[in-house]
Amino acid sequence: MTEKIRVLVVDDESDIRELLDMTLARMGLACDCAANITEARHLLEQHAYRLCLTDMRMPNGDGIELVRHIEATCPTVPVAVITAHGSTENAVAALKAGAFDYLSKPVSLAQLRTLVKSALALPENRESPPGRECELTGNSPPMVQIRGMIAKVARSEAPIYISGESGSGKELAARLIHRESARSQGAFVAVNCGAIPENLMESEFFGYRKGAFTGAEAEREGFFQAADGGTLFLDEVADLPLAMQVKLLRAIQEKRVRRVGATSEDPVNVRIICATHQNLRRLVDEGRFRQDLFFRINVIEIQMPALRECREDIPVLVSHVLKKLATNSPSPIPLPAVTPRALDALQAYDFPGNVRELENILERALALHGEGRIDVPDLQLQAAKVGAGETAEPGELGEFGGQSLQDFLDAQEKQAILSALNKTRFNRTAAARLLGVSFRSLRYRMERLGLNDQTP
Repeated sequence: MTEKIRVLVVDDESDIRELLDMTLARMGLACDCAANITEARHLLEQHAYRLCLTDMRMPNGDGIELVRHIEATCPTVPVAVITAHGSTENAVAALKAGAFDYLSKPVSLAQLRTLVKSALALPENRESPPGRECELTGNSPPMVQIRGMIAKVARSEAPIYISGESGSGKELAARLIHRESARSQGAFVAVNCGAIPENLMESEFFGYRKGAFTGAEAEREGFFQAADGGTLFLDEVADLPLAMQVKLLRAIQEKRVRRVGATSEDPVNVRIICATHQNLRRLVDEGRFRQDLFFRINVIEIQMPALRECREDIPVLVSHVLKKLATNSPSPIPLPAVTPRALDALQAYDFPGNVRELENILERALALHGEGRIDVPDLQLQAAKVGAGETAEPGELGEFGGQSLQDFLDAQEKQAILSALNKTRFNRTAAARLLGVSFRSLRYRMERLGLNDQTP
């Protein structure tokens, strides 16, 4: 007979222990109960558990103390804490300490069952399977640290905030976290917050009922419902207007959403990962981003390194990107060699657009190269950006031709936008991503430069 999976329940209230014991027993799980931290530590020494559910406040200690103890002595055991209703600060503190997830009192049995299933779906071995982290290529210290961080946070349900420059791989990191988590079988829904018109945000995020507004001819799910059981990735979250930030905060805290036109809320089981290239702390200080939402989404922060901080990884990245480009080409492309001079030039380049810019440079070089090799001229690197802290020689950037500085800069900006639009067949969302700006910022720039009438 197969031995039942064991769960440890720690709570000083006997009725809560009894409720959790009965619920877990109906799920086919064996439950051991402890009334305080001392009893819990004694049981942890005697048995192997797959999950621990603990109250936050008890007579001889608190749940965070137990979270830290289990993290140090039984790191593969996920711990979920039970907090008083509305005690957001305690929940966030527990998640920062390493808790897998939290439940609010009064405990919802439906949420409890969902949490238990997610926790038991986690692999017992913390190590990532071989080959599962290859997309984050490189062995520089910053990249090794990022991969280790991803492997650790993937086991948690805590909200994650990924910061870093445009093109540094924030969405890739989010996808890897999802893939290594207990939610890997669920959907990964990526949303560019800057690409959604403000008047459509609520219906896009939360869905709507039939007849909720003119044109709502059928009921529709929003991003939260689409990601139910999986991960919702909010890219460029700094572009959310303040009114939407309030609604997002409630959805994250309550784990419930209300469709536009509905009278009741629906539970959703979604893990939130947010990202932006902007400085959220500065936006909070400026009053452009809510402080309470910032603290709620910034439980765990991952800072993606810029490519210029990982210069030793560039040769490996070049090989990886070229192979991918050649493989994905509609017609077979012989893989060219990259000359040592070209590699030196790439390693000296600052890459303001990071890995995304490297991919664009190599795609262009693959089209322009000759004699079966890629050399420095094929890269077409901008001399002004080569070498950290170096400056271009006078005249390298060209003359203004009698223009004012602003007119010259506007002309350069217009040329860059038109180039991006042409490359993306005038898909403005894709062009904004290529330029490393938000959709809203691109729309403003096009309006200022008189480009709104441009068509393919």
